[in-house]
Amino acid sequence: MREPPDTYWFVFHDGRLVLPLEGAAAFLAAQPPLRAAADALAHDLGELDGRPCVAYATDEAPDANRCVALTLREAYLRLERRFYDKAGFGAQLLHWDATTRYCGRCGGRAERRGPILKCCTVCGAEIYTHIAPAVIVLVRRGDEALLVRSHSFKGKHHGLVAGFLEPGETLEECVAREVREETALEIGNLRYFGSQPWPYPCGVMIGFTADYLAGEIRIQEEELASAAWFHRDALPELPMKLSLARRLLDAWLERG
Repeated sequence: MREPPDTYWFVFHDGRLVLPLEGAAAFLAAQPPLRAAADALAHDLGELDGRPCVAYATDEAPDANRCVALTLREAYLRLERRFYDKAGFGAQLLHWDATTRYCGRCGGRAERRGPILKCCTVCGAEIYTHIAPAVIVLVRRGDEALLVRSHSFKGKHHGLVAGFLEPGETLEECVAREVREETALEIGNLRYFGSQPWPYPCGVMIGFTADYLAGEIRIQEEELASAAWFHRDALPELPMKLSLARRLLDAWLERG
């Protein structure tokens, strides 16, 4: 009988991904490399290269002589995209697990009943994984793009207008509202571009392109530090290639 293949373990400690110090993309072993936290659940992430992938949280401090603990953004710079995607998937499931220990309806204990489902042991309420949809849009004006700096941005890069979907609105309405609220501009020719899981901690980004129609920039000061039009030949520092914002900008630049 063949031995089962070793498992890729995606281990998180205090929200950081713990990786082998020598540069491997994940721990590859038959057994978990670090002690699982009390009441921690192991989450099946599917397979990579025919090997099972599992995520779990540890309360064991990583040994700096053999491990390194990175944020997901830091891990992106080290991992192949397919390993980063698995790590992000695991991070979302662990966030869901940590924030749904008890029922929001009656306070009863919640138990896992499926990969993305828990049920309250008292009232039977079903608790699925939470995903927060957000839109992001590249607004074009000829050879210029509308770039913004949010107060929440780290570093010096500029990004794109983005925001969370609100109850009762379509994605298209959300895009127009966010642009209007943050910059006072009107847009048209809205086109879907693509989407991206965004495990910070449990989002999905839905990307669009649009054309400028009218208005002068007036920023929503509680949201933005700045907003301006930038020519394609004189762009400021852009977001990491990790982000859908960067994919939108790169696609625009490649079209010439």
